[in-house]
Amino acid sequence: MNPISHPARSPVYRIGSTTVQKIWETDLNGMAFGQLLPGLDDRSRQQHPSWFPDGTHDGKGHAFMSVHSWLVHHNGQVILVDAGAGNDKRRPQQKALDSLSNPFLDRLRAAGVAPEDVDVVLITHIHSDHVGWNTRLEDGRWVPTFPNAHIILSDLEYGYGLALTAGDDAAIQSVRERAGLGEPVRTPVSGTFADSIMPLASANIRQVSVDGSEVLPGIRFLPTPGHSIDHASIELVSDGDIALFPGDVFHHPVEVFDPDLVSMFCEFPDASRLSRRWLLDHAATTRSTIFSSHFPGSSVGRVTRVADGFAWHAV
Repeated sequence: MNPISHPARSPVYRIGSTTVQKIWETDLNGMAFGQLLPGLDDRSRQQHPSWFPDGTHDGKGHAFMSVHSWLVHHNGQVILVDAGAGNDKRRPQQKALDSLSNPFLDRLRAAGVAPEDVDVVLITHIHSDHVGWNTRLEDGRWVPTFPNAHIILSDLEYGYGLALTAGDDAAIQSVRERAGLGEPVRTPVSGTFADSIMPLASANIRQVSVDGSEVLPGIRFLPTPGHSIDHASIELVSDGDIALFPGDVFHHPVEVFDPDLVSMFCEFPDASRLSRRWLLDHAATTRSTIFSSHFPGSSVGRVTRVADGFAWHAV
């Protein structure tokens, strides 16, 4: 089974009067399902083939995934949802993301947007594959890629990244206590905050509480912690239509069908399960269009209720 190819220009989706378009960066193919989702039963692909849609696996036990951002034109603003992995970022712990050199900005320009045109970058969480293009390497220094953009992100995520980068144990514990998720099983990849958040001018960073309040007209940060300490799913409403950008609440469609699965990348497993189940119920209830962070192909779909839980339908 071959991965789905990427068209030169991605489709444009309409949510009311808002448009959404995927800006693809790279694929993450070849990770064994047992590595990505350690709790997944090896027999699941044979017992539940619908959980593994065509184009999301190789038929031999390996997942196909994508890294991309979402380009949104909403209320007269140019918005990016998440900022991918970025080029030239040293990620020795993540070989698939280490020192990339991808024409991401050329793809953005092909969609009609230059970096200086971006007004806002919305960050679901501060992980290496969601904030990398906030900065680019210029003459040996990290500089903002989107010089006119405001970066909107969780105040708790920001404080956690700052404390981890500084190695401040007291501050780290304080943030964890505030989050109330217990002790993590892992922490964000080192270096990410230092090269993709700290070089941004403080005036261009807007820290918000992830409490369901609007951060922009029609846009809310919904609390879905667990994958990271204060992970946000982003909801956008336009003329009564609803889009959901779930970040890393899901990595693969199988997690929609079996939401108790936890990825190897999740920092607080129990919280991630609760968030996944809550978001699935919310998505099905609101009939939202979901713009996923890592599903391959269109990466777009909807969630419906079925007798024993939920199902994913790509569009």
